Amino acid sequence: MSSSAVSAASGPLPVVPLREDAKVIGLVGLAHASSHFSHLLLPPLFPVFATEFGLSFSQLGLLMSVFFVISGAGQAMSGFLVDKVGARPVLFSSFVCFILASLSGYFAHSYAGLMLVAVFAGLGNAPFHPVDFSILNHRVSAPRLGYAFSAHGLSGNLGWALTPVFLLFFTELSGWRSGYLAAALMYAGILALLVFKRAHLRTEAVVHHAHGAPHASGAGFLRLPVVWWCFAFFLLSTLTLAVVQSFASPIMKAMHGVSFEAATTMITAYMLCGAFGMLVGGFVAARIPAASDRVVAWAMGAGALLIVVTATGWLGGFGSMAVLAGTGFAVGVGGPSRDLMIKKATPKGATGRIYGTVYSGLDIGFAIGPLIYGIFMDRGMYATTLVLAGVFLALSVVAALGVGRRTPSA
Repeated sequence: MSSSAVSAASGPLPVVPLREDAKVIGLVGLAHASSHFSHLLLPPLFPVFATEFGLSFSQLGLLMSVFFVISGAGQAMSGFLVDKVGARPVLFSSFVCFILASLSGYFAHSYAGLMLVAVFAGLGNAPFHPVDFSILNHRVSAPRLGYAFSAHGLSGNLGWALTPVFLLFFTELSGWRSGYLAAALMYAGILALLVFKRAHLRTEAVVHHAHGAPHASGAGFLRLPVVWWCFAFFLLSTLTLAVVQSFASPIMKAMHGVSFEAATTMITAYMLCGAFGMLVGGFVAARIPAASDRVVAWAMGAGALLIVVTATGWLGGFGSMAVLAGTGFAVGVGGPSRDLMIKKATPKGATGRIYGTVYSGLDIGFAIGPLIYGIFMDRGMYATTLVLAGVFLALSVVAALGVGRRTPSA
């Protein structure tokens, strides 16, 4: 392979026409939306499963724990695979897992069938951050990376927003099984498109040499302190998102007596504000890439303050819901700079492994967050639950600044 191919495996290519970058960003964004779609293959239909299969909420909750445990462990390991064989074959394998997860749902006649959905979806979701960021970092020109990261985060939020509507539409139309069959066909169609456009998704396997740096092969990168500061950031910031996704609706209902419809609308508003924040954050990341860690710190700090204000209850029901939704915008603004911050901290030749390891903190946060907050929710400590979420987000500010201080030594 030429020397240019080797450099493509360790850093962004020179500036290329916007059209070429846009194709890569669009394809990766579509794939990322598909992975977020898999996060919610089960939860929107929990009431249906509880009735049809006689399942308890504990059994239903275990399905998501299995999903995130598999996804988190697999994400850390898949980074090595991405570096070894390239991102593209791993991406295609993920879509095969999504198709199997959807078909498992279509044929499910017991709790075991639903567990297969969780297992296959978790396996499919696991490689996405190493895959996505390897492709973006290797194929998108450096000046447009901020916009690429913004589009990447935005597409994930849209995937979350689409899944409940998609599944519930088909459930109303012809039963819940038809939703899973439609999902399998959708995943197959996207996989066919990605295979057809595979030239835009190519990354090279990383070749390591014995005389290279100690972190250039194997697990040597785990000795870098910056990796664990990045991991801590994702774990702490995701613990805040976990409380919003899992408990914001019952908290608002308990504290202010708002209707179920209003509380549910607030969650949608949070996601939309987060998507708009990521759009704005893309321009911020592109204009001041050198200050990515400080942008992240300010964004997360503002989000933590807004959550604490919400916890006070001073603003009443509508005001509290509006402020909590605004938290999504603050956190969203920091999203593209967050991804750029991780890129700057990543040693050459270790993109897949670094992203796989640090983003596994996201899955762990989603897995343990509801367990932590559930202790306070069961005791009726709703305001305390929100304050705790704000504390976690404030601690992520410390982690972001820690990444920035340690990046030069990486």
